[in-house]
Amino acid sequence: MNKKIEILHPVLRNQAQALYEEANRRLTGRAKMLIVSTLRTFAEQDELYAQGRTKPGKRITNAKGGQSLHNYGVAIDFALLIDGKTASWEDLKDFDGDRKADWMEIVEVFEQAGWEWGGRWKSFTDKPHLQKTFGNSWRTLLKRLQSGQVKDGYVRLSV
Repeated sequence: MNKKIEILHPVLRNQAQALYEEANRRLTGRAKMLIVSTLRTFAEQDELYAQGRTKPGKRITNAKGGQSLHNYGVAIDFALLIDGKTASWEDLKDFDGDRKADWMEIVEVFEQAGWEWGGRWKSFTDKPHLQKTFGNSWRTLLKRLQSGQVKDGYVRLSV
């Protein structure tokens, strides 16, 4: 199992692994799916939030610790891995020449299984982001965490 998938919420691990494998089967050229990030601690999220605000760099998130679905293990950030060595966020490239952007081939695999793609969001698009929340917002998950609705270190999703 992919190491980043291993730390996703237990409810999602097997499905995410199967979808990751399917996406990579569909990508027949130089690109493969690279999982960049899954579960993050609140502290890791706060570090990302500080970037472009109190620390140098470009802003990459609008979510503080606890406000990201990554903090609950229900989100994946991805990129393309080109020739097994270079990460790419080129969402329009068709490295396998099948007339469909490789990025969108990945999105299609996950969306068909009920995952939401951040590239479809209206207020803030997040093209590298996929999530499966079972209808839960970060606020709901934070409340459950704070009230102790946790099993094996993960907040209960009520699925």
